[in-house]
Amino acid sequence: MEPRISIITLGVSDLARSTEFYRDGLGLPLREGSGEAISFFETTGTWLALYPRDELAADATVPAEGSGFRGFTLAHNVRSKEEVDALLKQAEEAGAEIVKPAQDVFWGGYSGYFADPDGYLWEVAWNPHFRIE
Repeated sequence: MEPRISIITLGVSDLARSTEFYRDGLGLPLREGSGEAISFFETTGTWLALYPRDELAADATVPAEGSGFRGFTLAHNVRSKEEVDALLKQAEEAGAEIVKPAQDVFWGGYSGYFADPDGYLWEVAWNPHFRIE
């Protein structure tokens, strides 16, 4: 297997609401080919897709029930502490819940977490050891 992640697909409860959150609230560019059934956002290095939760579970042949911690987080690294604060504020204004306010962290960086409308956790981080081009 080649070391690549092409698309991360989130199963969402309300596709229109989540598309609005990511497109209008966070400013991610909606890709051509998105529609009433699925939304694609092209990001640097990979794509983010939104798809109805029940249909995504059915496609994977697993139950759709479940809530709480999903066993993973998504991360968005930025170039400065100020960018962390600004992005968390933007997410909150778009309807996200701030789960962990930005703070200096044990590994030497600065980060905080927000939950999107379906509870997916996003870490927003500045890492002095991780260069962003």
